[in-house]
Amino acid sequence: MTRIFAALAALAAALAACSPAQSQAVQAPAPAAKDPLLTPIAPDYARQWLGETAPAHIHGNTWLVGFEGLNVGLIRTKTGAILIDGALPQAVPAIEAHLKALGVPLSDVKYILSTEPHYDHSGGLAALARDTGATVVASPQAAQVLARGRSGPDDPQSSSLERFPAVQRLRPIADGQTLRLGDVVVTARATPGHTPGSMSWTWRSCEGKDCRDVVFASSLNPIASGGYKYSDPANRALHDGFLKTFKAFRAMPCDILITAHPSQSGGDVKLAKLRAQPKPNPFIDPAACRTYADTHQALFEKRLAKETGR
Repeated sequence: MTRIFAALAALAAALAACSPAQSQAVQAPAPAAKDPLLTPIAPDYARQWLGETAPAHIHGNTWLVGFEGLNVGLIRTKTGAILIDGALPQAVPAIEAHLKALGVPLSDVKYILSTEPHYDHSGGLAALARDTGATVVASPQAAQVLARGRSGPDDPQSSSLERFPAVQRLRPIADGQTLRLGDVVVTARATPGHTPGSMSWTWRSCEGKDCRDVVFASSLNPIASGGYKYSDPANRALHDGFLKTFKAFRAMPCDILITAHPSQSGGDVKLAKLRAQPKPNPFIDPAACRTYADTHQALFEKRLAKETGR
């Protein structure tokens, strides 16, 4: 009998050695077959944007689920969720993990709003749209670029931009049009300049009786490549579009500003303060959109002066 008990004990020990304890970390699944929609774009260069950071609650229905150098917005409504931007293909697994960590099933995402059709903000859209079943919403000009996965010659950076996975499920939306999901209405705000099809997005966020106007803004960086000049008469439409965009931001209802690249509006500093001390909320700043416009109009005028030799 003693021999039997000893054998049973040895068998139990062997089985225990084959099964990790529940307190141990879950083993990662075996790598899936190569996914063309997740193929990294400019991985070495893009690393500067993709520093890991935890999801952040900004105010009311408004969250961030992106990275240190790239914002990805999340609006939670009573009947689903809205994402803003998709970062790069290689960033999609982290975005989806952030959603799951917040208890947001991928199937809850109904719309993905696009600020601009460049690979750093739109490279992940195709994969996110596939995984969630959501519709990607963009300006008419940007929708054309997203559908083919590359910018045209009217983009100031077209000569240096990487291609990205084309988006199939698209809904163009014009300046001033609205999109409703549950109890949230999002308004499209055409803000051309950085790209011809840049679009910013505005909505209301409430915490009890404290309601705020939120702006998720496209980039206003007046960068160009390949000899493109905003001062060239052939590019007059985008030159004038930039000036209208600066004016629009100054007039826009704006209590909370979130920008596609957080560093362009001090969002990285605000987020660090929010994590350290949530109240008073450092993102609440009614002057933020005016400051954003003033800062980038000065950069635009500096660029024009350099182009024209003034």
